[in-house]
Amino acid sequence: MKNFKVILLFLFAGFFMSCELDEEPIFLDSSIYQDPNTASAARDGIYEALTSYDTQERRLFVINGFSGLFGTGKNGNSVSNTNNANLFSLKPNYDNDSEALWGGLYTTISRCNGAISNVSTVSSPTSADEITFNDVAGHAYFVRAWSYFSLVRLWGSVPLWLDLPSSESLNKALSTPAEVYAQIISDAQMAQSLMNGDAGVGYPKSHAASMLLAKVYSTLATNPSLHASGMNEADYWQMAYDEALSVYGHYSLVSDYSSLFTVQGENSSESIFELQISEAAANSQMGRNYTPFKYKMGMHFGWFSVNASFYDHHAATYPNDLRIAGTYLSEWNRADNGNRVFVWPVRTNRNNFRNAHPYFFKFVEKDTSHSNQFNSQNIVVYRYADLLLMLAEISNELQNGQEMTYLNEVLNRAGVSPRSEYSAGQESFRDAIMEEFKFELLGEGEDAHNNRRRGFQYFLNHTIKPHNDLIGTAHYTANRDITLSEDESQVMLLPIPLIEINTNELID
Repeated sequence: MKNFKVILLFLFAGFFMSCELDEEPIFLDSSIYQDPNTASAARDGIYEALTSYDTQERRLFVINGFSGLFGTGKNGNSVSNTNNANLFSLKPNYDNDSEALWGGLYTTISRCNGAISNVSTVSSPTSADEITFNDVAGHAYFVRAWSYFSLVRLWGSVPLWLDLPSSESLNKALSTPAEVYAQIISDAQMAQSLMNGDAGVGYPKSHAASMLLAKVYSTLATNPSLHASGMNEADYWQMAYDEALSVYGHYSLVSDYSSLFTVQGENSSESIFELQISEAAANSQMGRNYTPFKYKMGMHFGWFSVNASFYDHHAATYPNDLRIAGTYLSEWNRADNGNRVFVWPVRTNRNNFRNAHPYFFKFVEKDTSHSNQFNSQNIVVYRYADLLLMLAEISNELQNGQEMTYLNEVLNRAGVSPRSEYSAGQESFRDAIMEEFKFELLGEGEDAHNNRRRGFQYFLNHTIKPHNDLIGTAHYTANRDITLSEDESQVMLLPIPLIEINTNELID
């Protein structure tokens, strides 16, 4: 699948900002969806949109920045730089990264709409062409559902584009979160019925749509304002369990956690949805952006540090956790001269912001001789360990007695024993499993949502205050540690980008 990117950068390159959906003409040409080969290329164009700078690098920058778990040296090595003072301290303002992410997601949706509007599907495909067309449409529905799930979780009410723009329809009013979630469910169910594996290795299968639905139903379970008529929390937990269970057993954990974040470990038995990256296609600057200074020979910005308070909590909870080495970077030999570099916790003198926190290792370019702007490490979006933790959480809510069956698979791979909290009742298990999501999946794109999906008070009590309350004690200081906002009006959603407000006549 990596090879398609080189061609697609020329065939499908297009730029879009705001919901006017100004796509390149190729996606508006219905004839490309009538041939299975060009329709398949259009499907690849949808995934290429997800690997663009705006929907990959900026998506992860925004989501991790808005999680309450990270700091950044971007735009200044200081706790008070622009990003730390706004997004990373949960005080989001109008900024280029979130605005570009909005545009990137709607560009992706536009490409999905092109396929959905033009690909003909059948209920019982028999010919090779019918199987291909169904699969192409299934991927379009899946990616559109995933994109809207990303948008609604970050912004709440958003414009809901389900068709291609026309001269009579250039703007959309905001749809409510309930309306957006209803469409996500509908799209994911269509994806389940149409995705058939025709695309081959490297592409998500219908199981990814089931996992997406399980995530959606888990979100709805704890948000009563989003419940459909006649539905309650238990109903949604049961639906989440049914969807997640349908994926169980179709994948397996890899033995080495750290290998998940290497080129050598791509498309493993654990991968459910993985973005395919090729340096030859020059479409990913993840290694440049998130590799710290001189860990590799060149092109190194080191924009992600994990808050020291969270690292310390993880290390204190599971001192021998095998995941720590694959998640955090605290010391290395400089690639140019071999000199040793130390940051927290190896370096205990926190005399500036950069050395006061460990770097985030998962996105680092692992080849220390690498000096290019672009790199090839894939980005795993959904993986089996996440599904197992979801099943453990949902089982605890349903009290079906299966929670440790799923959880132990994850803990065993990490080389740790279950915490005492897991045997101290439903509420204690709930709090522990929500932390387990952080320990296992830190920085992979779900933290901002997982930290919030049980509501503001839970986010405040279990992420924000545990960090803020440490500042001023022991080694945590205000000039080295970001103070997170505790204002509900700030910490739960991003503001609609100004470019959308200024160009969309149907948004005040």
